Amino acid sequence: MKNYITDIFFDLDHTLWDFDKNSEMAFDTLFKRDFPEIQTAHFIEKYIPINQSCWQLYQNDQITHHELRYNRLKFSFDALSYSINDTQIDKLAQDYIDFLPLHNHLFDGTIEILNYLQTKYKLHIITNGFAEVQHKKMTNSALSNYFVTVTNSEMAGVKKPNPIIFDYALSEAKAQKETSIMIGDSLEADVLGALNAGIDAIFFNEKKVKVDSNIKQITHLLELKNYL
Repeated sequence: MKNYITDIFFDLDHTLWDFDKNSEMAFDTLFKRDFPEIQTAHFIEKYIPINQSCWQLYQNDQITHHELRYNRLKFSFDALSYSINDTQIDKLAQDYIDFLPLHNHLFDGTIEILNYLQTKYKLHIITNGFAEVQHKKMTNSALSNYFVTVTNSEMAGVKKPNPIIFDYALSEAKAQKETSIMIGDSLEADVLGALNAGIDAIFFNEKKVKVDSNIKQITHLLELKNYL
């Protein structure tokens, strides 16, 4: 693989940028200010699976951008049996988006592996996240300079796993499918999406879920050195 790969495409959230940790810190700041009676840890316990479920619906075009932002909060508060009105939810949804990029924990090994790969390959991002927020995340976490191109779903008009976004990213990067590889934490969106688009892929299986043996996988980012 080291002999023929020229371009590496990374997912951002949950792959390089530690979304769960940064999300919890953003909520903690907001709850201490506006909802001091809510324990952040209890909220996050409900929020993480609900957010993942909402993103699954969003990436498959089953809910809108606004519904994603609203539903993940409303359902989480409902799960806590906490009464909150729509005006409060809308304000919290916007404040959360504003505060989220202010916290910039990366997965262990992120900078080391990017320094290693940058000398050998052209690096790119493909993300389903929203352009403005993802730009802030990358800038604030000092990731921007590592990547030649950043493709988001707003630019491409579709979301991973739709093959169109992968083709769009390849075009932006002036890269070929045969010499490219995708790395991400979502088996459906990143790995199977890339494979179905004709691009090789590596699953960042940080949670060590059981997957088919023919899927290339790593559990720590520095394990990419075994492949690249």
